[in-house]
Amino acid sequence: MNLEEKIVKKNYIYEGRIINVRRDDAELPNGKPCIREVVEHPGGVCIAALTDNDELLFVRQFRYPYLEVVAELPAGKLEKGEDPFESGKRELEEETGCIAKTYRDLGKFYPTPGYCGEIIHLYAAKDLEFTSQKLDEDEFLNVERIPLDKAVEMVLSNELRDGKTQAAVLKVKLLRDKGLW
Repeated sequence: MNLEEKIVKKNYIYEGRIINVRRDDAELPNGKPCIREVVEHPGGVCIAALTDNDELLFVRQFRYPYLEVVAELPAGKLEKGEDPFESGKRELEEETGCIAKTYRDLGKFYPTPGYCGEIIHLYAAKDLEFTSQKLDEDEFLNVERIPLDKAVEMVLSNELRDGKTQAAVLKVKLLRDKGLW
């Protein structure tokens, strides 16, 4: 069965600094018209940086949509035309003051596929060297180290609620347990 829908017309409702919002006229696989609401986002990157002591580097920062401080792996928004891997290396150093010698691609993560086109590129990093943070002037966060096994427990107990963080923590744990990282 054909599952693909077709865009008939993109109708922009809002064009912002980070996101755009559309209300598209579309066509279902059976040819019937429908409306699809879409949030366009440039995408992001997330880095699971593992120390020699099997600790992951986390940042805690205030996340305005939830009005709470959230623990998550270092991450950031892609700049227009920016290579995701280079963005990940940049974000890791800016947020944690860390440079890694070894990286591994952990794949892509679709955080909200029902209405948002954001893609988050996940990476693991190890063989870390610490320098100093390079935070943006509007960026406020604390860095902490959490043992990998404890981070897995925090995912399972819902203490870590960020989806990209959950996925990257569990992927790194599985790779470590299989001797692949």
